[in-house]
Amino acid sequence: MELRDLRYFETIAELQHLGRASAKLHRTQPALTGSIRRLERECGAALFERAGRGIQLTEAGRVLLKWAQ
Repeated sequence: MELRDLRYFETIAELQHLGRASAKLHRTQPALTGSIRRLERECGAALFERAGRGIQLTEAGRVLLKWAQ
């Protein structure tokens, strides 16, 4: 698990929107998606789920966020 991926994850979780996180982090959306996929693969669970036009944390995502902070 890379620290960079956790930092991206925290920002995405805070903003609950991949596009806004992309702008804030100055990274492309595909780069952030790849980062989340790596974390999900390592955790063995989905971290986000779609919520309207945004995204929200799953239970596994909430646990990882507490751990990351």
